[in-house]
Amino acid sequence: MTTPLHISYDTFASLDIRVGTIVAIEPVPDTDKLLKLSVDCGEDAPRQIISGIKHYFEDYTSLIGTQATFLINLEPRTIKGLESQGMLLAADHEHALALLTPSQLLPPGTRVR
Repeated sequence: MTTPLHISYDTFASLDIRVGTIVAIEPVPDTDKLLKLSVDCGEDAPRQIISGIKHYFEDYTSLIGTQATFLINLEPRTIKGLESQGMLLAADHEHALALLTPSQLLPPGTRVR
């Protein structure tokens, strides 16, 4: 394991991490691992998040309705021609992946502090 990089509190505070609810999900065509998530982050319209998690879930549609944490002030990035408007936060170890989820249901858009 590598030594973690230290950042200032101000840098950490600049991260906008929110609870979001996955409202729709579909595979990205011509890819093996990418999914297009539509995520309610408490804004006027759902965000589109492209995530490489498909191979971790036998039935990825079971994620619809799941709450997870998302970094929403990440600069948008185009992946396979689709704009990703944030990043799903998860932990992986060997062949297992765990979404970072709240311990109780929260309103979409709740800020992680």
